[in-house]
Amino acid sequence: MKTLIINGLVIDPANGVHARLNLLLADGHVAAVGTENYAADETIDAAGKIVCPGFVDIHMHEDPVGADGRIVYNEQRSIFACMLRMGVTTAVGGNCGDNACDPGDYLDLVDRDGACVNVGMLAGHGYFREHSGAENRYAPATEEEIERMREGIARSLRRGCLGVSYGIRYYPGITVHELLRTAQPLRGTDKFVAAHIRSDAAEVFDSARELLDLGKSLGVGVQLSHIGSMAGFGQMESFLSLVDCYRMQGLDITCDCYPYDAFSTSIGSATYDDGWLERYHCGYGVLELSEGKYKGQRCTAETFAEMRRDFPECKTVCYVMQQQDVDLAYRHGGVMLGSDGILSDGQGHPRAAGAFPRFLAEYVRKGRVPMDSAIAMMTSLPARRLHLENKGRLNVGSDGDVVIFDAARVRDRSTFAQPLLAPEGIEYVFLGGRLAARNGVILSSRLGRAVRR
Repeated sequence: MKTLIINGLVIDPANGVHARLNLLLADGHVAAVGTENYAADETIDAAGKIVCPGFVDIHMHEDPVGADGRIVYNEQRSIFACMLRMGVTTAVGGNCGDNACDPGDYLDLVDRDGACVNVGMLAGHGYFREHSGAENRYAPATEEEIERMREGIARSLRRGCLGVSYGIRYYPGITVHELLRTAQPLRGTDKFVAAHIRSDAAEVFDSARELLDLGKSLGVGVQLSHIGSMAGFGQMESFLSLVDCYRMQGLDITCDCYPYDAFSTSIGSATYDDGWLERYHCGYGVLELSEGKYKGQRCTAETFAEMRRDFPECKTVCYVMQQQDVDLAYRHGGVMLGSDGILSDGQGHPRAAGAFPRFLAEYVRKGRVPMDSAIAMMTSLPARRLHLENKGRLNVGSDGDVVIFDAARVRDRSTFAQPLLAPEGIEYVFLGGRLAARNGVILSSRLGRAVRR
């Protein structure tokens, strides 16, 4: 099957291309790019639209695995389906130290059954910590437990995981020694360490240094996760200066950020341990419950205590971030877009279904970020971080992952009350040269394959 896309404005930051060109997709790849009308089985007229590489989401949280041993799929509620509808063709799960199952096994499942998008995985330290016998998140692990973690992480990297992730915030008992030992399998590779660092707001600087010093010690690249929800409380300018200092010392460091001013995590997480009200200078009312009997309601002291005790997995949305800090992050050359999308039975933050079109609508169309820079932040920058040579670009021979969108019409529709609503203006999404979604409707849900290195 050969598909010719004609008359579109091709924007490919990886190759420095911004031109009206025709694009031929064949045999899973970009077969030709130019001004000719190449022979094809199907032709799509993209006049007035933008043609760009499929978006790469470097930070999301994968769908769970069911009792039947398959990745749970529901066309409306699965996060991979949400990814595809907003133009993501490659999604990286296993972030913040979490894995739905052994990450190497997860990649095998994707290859066996397919998925809505191409899927890469990080080896989640938290997953291996919980399977090492270190049951107390607040206590240091023993040497034997740390060695079991290290072995599991090393095995996952050999099976193709793209790096190692940490949710240091969620495991307060992690020591620097544990970090160094469990990240040691990265030494001598071009894979990287990503982390939800130990703390945020005024405590973000020491927390960032802990991870950055880890990268320096091991000589590996560092990805600072969702920096809007870490330094988005008035610290962003100084935080980015700290990042730049380490970069000037030779550390390979990048960051991701999602385009919202509210974060999401479970009510039982360490984020809401004693002291959170003082850290954010707020009251309980900043916290909205996304699940359970109080769904859609703001917390009181009483409902917070009740839900934290009885339903600690309940997803919350916390409205405490400063929009100007998020805006500042996107003006920095080392920051890329990452959705941090996570869903629990279809409930959660609207970023899971809206982050990429929202960025185009709120930042590009309103003139806050140039189009070519924005597309780079969604394609070539994350692909480069991941060392995926055939993703995030449209030169001949690259993978046929393509998005066609209407720059004047694209927008997110998902809200905190209805987080699964599909966006508008993402007109065509191709995976491996085959049409996977059109105008928010999924046409093929099994074209995605595991992405390994």
